[in-house]
Amino acid sequence: MPDRKLDRPERLLPQLGVASRREVARWVDAGRLAVGGRVLKGGERISPDMPLALDGKRLHLPRERAQRRVLVYHKPVGEVVTRHDPEGRSTVFAALPRLRGGRWVVVGRLDIATAGLLLFTTDGDLAARLMHPRHELERRYLARVHGELDGAMRKRLLDGVELEDGPARFLDCRPCGSSSGRNHWFEVALAEGRNREVRRLFEAVGLEVSRLKRIGFGPQTLPRDLRRGCWRELDEAAVVALDAVTGEHR
Repeated sequence: MPDRKLDRPERLLPQLGVASRREVARWVDAGRLAVGGRVLKGGERISPDMPLALDGKRLHLPRERAQRRVLVYHKPVGEVVTRHDPEGRSTVFAALPRLRGGRWVVVGRLDIATAGLLLFTTDGDLAARLMHPRHELERRYLARVHGELDGAMRKRLLDGVELEDGPARFLDCRPCGSSSGRNHWFEVALAEGRNREVRRLFEAVGLEVSRLKRIGFGPQTLPRDLRRGCWRELDEAAVVALDAVTGEHR
């Protein structure tokens, strides 16, 4: 039998693998979600056996919570992080395994020119917790920078610079790998995931990032043997570690 416990759509539907918490919240705010022909209002509670509809079409909910799965994916440069691209470009979702129930929710984003680690999960609630700013989960990157980074510039990047959308800074910025001419590799870390933030931080001190790759998100690192365009499912211990950094214990 379905679970008849009442809960807010923003919590219940992600747990059933229907959509992310943020997406469901947008449905409610826009008046797109209805129960029994009546538009749901913010704060109302629902259960899986209620006649729910999105944009007038019946939502067929799973009879039980979707099996919780988490994938780590090695995104190549050139793929976009969207389900359907109007320009016909390759999307990260095309490479993922198909699900019989529920769907994959991406944790954060990477722009088309950035490679590296992406996490996907069937648990929309877990995805929302991992992306919530209050947890300040560390994102680690390898960046190839064109130009010389001196001590004063590095101090500015660690102390903080003003970007168009507010102050930003690196938690860590250290040289790594070999240099070639005026190109130098750095490993950097951030506690947030704003759009093009690594690139914009270096641009703020007059330097250009020519290559960028994410190698870590919270406790999860990009496996060295995971090829570009390939995914790997995390074991239970790794998923529990993701729960733990967001204050959830199972």
